[in-house]
Amino acid sequence: MGSAPVSEPVYVADTVTTAVKILVVGHFAVGKTTFVGTLSEIRPLRTEETMTQASELVDDLEGTPDKTTTTVAMDFGRLTLSESLVLYLFGAPGQKRFTQLWQDMLCGALGALVLTDTRRLDQSFDIMGLLEEHGMPYAVAVNQFDGAPPFPEAEIREALDLLPETPLVTCDAREPTSSAKALISLIEYLQTRTPQEQE
Repeated sequence: MGSAPVSEPVYVADTVTTAVKILVVGHFAVGKTTFVGTLSEIRPLRTEETMTQASELVDDLEGTPDKTTTTVAMDFGRLTLSESLVLYLFGAPGQKRFTQLWQDMLCGALGALVLTDTRRLDQSFDIMGLLEEHGMPYAVAVNQFDGAPPFPEAEIREALDLLPETPLVTCDAREPTSSAKALISLIEYLQTRTPQEQE
């Protein structure tokens, strides 16, 4: 994904009347950068830096021993859903030390897609709690890592203490169709919310 397609649409079409900001959040090393890059129709903006020995004391690499870079500000991508609607995807860094940064990113967002990993479901609690504290609606997508144990949806929903109406889907952040379905589950959920719920 280091280069963008030659036919990449650089500018938003004149027919677009609505732009929506969507956050892609989740714990460290859950696939947010990959997800945004997979769906973006433009070359994604990435702020990845090489991990150093200093980060070994604060970044848990369990389950991701091959990870060598980390997002230090955000990922940004764009996806046109229709002639009139475009989504701006903002991927937030997952480490707790960046909490203030992505709290600022909540401003103006319509909703959030929370990526999670069945090997580290507990690491999603703080992130979902922060979204709920700010009244930000969200859907949850379980990113299917190779070798990660599969669990029934009911067990994952119970483990994450999700409300019945909160969408829960599985996806492969490397695969465009799968990732798009996860994003669509969030958009459909946002469309069902009443005006009172959206305030």
